[in-house]
Amino acid sequence: MTAPVAQGPAGTTPPATPTAPPATPTAPPATPTAPPAPAAGAPAEPIDTRFAGAVAAFRTVGRRPMEAPVRDGTTLTGARCLELFDAQLASRHLDLAARELRARGAGYYTIGSSGHEGNAAVAAALRPTDPALLHYRSGGFYVARAAQQGSTDAVRDVLLGICAAADEPIAGGRHKVFGRRELAVIPQTSTIASHLPRAVGLAFAIERAARLGVPSGWESDAVVVASFGDASANHSTALGAAHTAEWIRYQRLPLPLLLVCEDNGLGISVPTPPGWVRADWSDRPGLRYFSADGCDLADVWDAATEAVAYVREHRAPAFLHLSVVRYLGHAGADAEVAYRAPSDVAEELERDPLVATAQLLVEAGLLDAGEVIARYEAMRARVRETAGEVSDAPQLGSVAEVVAPLAPRDPGRVAALAATQPDPETRRRMHEGRLPEEQGDLTLAQAVNAALADGLAGYPNMVVFGEDVGVKGGVYGLTRGLARHAGAARVFDSVLDEQSILGLALGAGLAGLLPVPEIQYLAYVHNAEDQLRGEAATEQFFSQGQFRNPMVVRIASYGYQRGFGGHFHNDNSVAALRDIPGLVIASPARPDDAAAMLRTCLAAAAADGAVCAFLEPIALYHTRDLHGDGDRGWLAPYAPPAEWAAAHVPIGSARTYGGGRDLTIVTFANGVPMSLRAARRLAATGAGVRVVDLRWLAPLPVDDVLREASATGRVLVVDETRRTGGVSEGVITALVDAGFDGAVRRVASEDSFIPLGEAAQLVLVSEDQVVAAATALLTNGASASARLGSPTGESE
Repeated sequence: MTAPVAQGPAGTTPPATPTAPPATPTAPPATPTAPPAPAAGAPAEPIDTRFAGAVAAFRTVGRRPMEAPVRDGTTLTGARCLELFDAQLASRHLDLAARELRARGAGYYTIGSSGHEGNAAVAAALRPTDPALLHYRSGGFYVARAAQQGSTDAVRDVLLGICAAADEPIAGGRHKVFGRRELAVIPQTSTIASHLPRAVGLAFAIERAARLGVPSGWESDAVVVASFGDASANHSTALGAAHTAEWIRYQRLPLPLLLVCEDNGLGISVPTPPGWVRADWSDRPGLRYFSADGCDLADVWDAATEAVAYVREHRAPAFLHLSVVRYLGHAGADAEVAYRAPSDVAEELERDPLVATAQLLVEAGLLDAGEVIARYEAMRARVRETAGEVSDAPQLGSVAEVVAPLAPRDPGRVAALAATQPDPETRRRMHEGRLPEEQGDLTLAQAVNAALADGLAGYPNMVVFGEDVGVKGGVYGLTRGLARHAGAARVFDSVLDEQSILGLALGAGLAGLLPVPEIQYLAYVHNAEDQLRGEAATEQFFSQGQFRNPMVVRIASYGYQRGFGGHFHNDNSVAALRDIPGLVIASPARPDDAAAMLRTCLAAAAADGAVCAFLEPIALYHTRDLHGDGDRGWLAPYAPPAEWAAAHVPIGSARTYGGGRDLTIVTFANGVPMSLRAARRLAATGAGVRVVDLRWLAPLPVDDVLREASATGRVLVVDETRRTGGVSEGVITALVDAGFDGAVRRVASEDSFIPLGEAAQLVLVSEDQVVAAATALLTNGASASARLGSPTGESE
């Protein structure tokens, strides 16, 4: 088939500036010049020392015009071949320079792309505006993409990354990644295959955004490409992403995704069984399989152009399998001699993709051997010169510099956005004419449902999805009616796979959507936590805010369910979430707070690109009473839009109940009504107790807690999470760090999974435990009035 010409941002053909072929073929030099010696401490590499000798053996077979195919049976032209050869050369010499920089103590990253340089042809088969999620051996692709775009110096970019320079254009010295906004290359971490769910999500979201009329920031017929290795292809994340792609396509939904597996046959030292990748991936429903010899540039070009054309035309996923080799080991410290036979290494040296491309060019009469070698050495000189220029570039010099892009906050903008009123008619239609503020007092579940409906009314780009959230309306009814009101394109069921649910959200955030995925239970989020830790939370950090993946992940959480549960439906472990840098964790207890905090999270995601986990206490979803049957003490009215500004709950702000002067109880979620009941019992004994609802578990409301702690001088932390790694550890540490010198105790759930039935109450914090601990603290702890005078604690 005819190869599509790579297009630039405005649909123009990238300029080609290859060297013209010699008028008459020149005989190769009889004794090739030896390459310059590497830097002191860097070993001479066989792929470098043998290049000139290998090329010297080639002879011109026939002279072909630049615009003609470089050999019979391919659509790769001579001009394009020369362009891509330069990209291959740059990638190779960047790997060699990384070793030299490391030997001098000036470089910090030596995982290279040597042997994989054929991926440059994949870049050329795509447009420079097609979003690319590249793994760490896609150096040739990155250099070729930069050449397509025309104004980016890929050599300098990569070397700045190797040297951890603060002015490296994507990560700013925080990690060595391939990425740049201008090149549509989205930076990825080194976690194998963890970017593939995001790639599926982005491909899905580009099409969904177009369907909703939401600008995605990508071309309407874009193709998403994601590269990974053969060892990564075995990872559950890769298999889950592929399955989700097939699941989407099976329903005849568009998914323009190209998965590129660069198969070098090794996962560090573990060999991939010959033929395994083909056997595992070549016959998957809905995933078209293409393959090529990744060391043969023309073969890669032909397969890649065919695969890209298929994906672009049919809006369907494809898998491109490239058979490549790996040179220089896994990384600089990897001694291959410990696990590879010398004969295997020697055999792979014969497949060097740079030598193979040189042979194409020489045999086509486009360059002679001497010119190939001169080109090789000129690229070495250019890379070394640039390396010398950047090796002493300033690195990040302070904590503030390092964390600046981690989780930027604009509280004023978030507050304004959270208070923005939706169009009244759209809102009324979303609620089917039954506005929540007109329905009397609501439960927490009803308040969340109403706030979601208001979010869908106010944010045309908001989408809600997860297991059972569509027609059923959620296991607990929190999304009931939303699909009917907002439409199935905005509220829909997902595949039953938490990695893929979060991956869809990651991609949606990159395509202009405001995703609100639901994870059905807190225990289930641990199946997919790396999608939050390694992907969502790092995107702004490793791109300096050039790319964002805003989302609000709703998670049914905690214990205390009656008549249903066991561990997987009553999980109380949040430690794995709380130590994710930049992640916002909301944990409302009351209906009015739940609605206001959900509006805050949506606004923070939209304004700041925040990644928010919204932990909803299952046991309080339908709770109506606080102290006794029928008292309706745990219901609350829903604020109308005109009152949203006054009801706004900023991130990291607590709520205080009461103004007691004897004891401060700090708690959250199910602990709030429990502590309020305990406070009433203690009041009957004459004790004055105030209860502080943290509301936010990250960032913790430290100033509010310290103020309320200082008002009494005694603090009891009631923590329904586990004693080890629980929230109370963070609260007490914050008090100590702030210099609080009053009396502090805690009650926490046991370090146990939550069992079924009444046995659950044996390991969870109880009201009686709270009263007992408070009584002991009141008996033994010094009062605030005795030590601190009479401070006044603010409350609401």
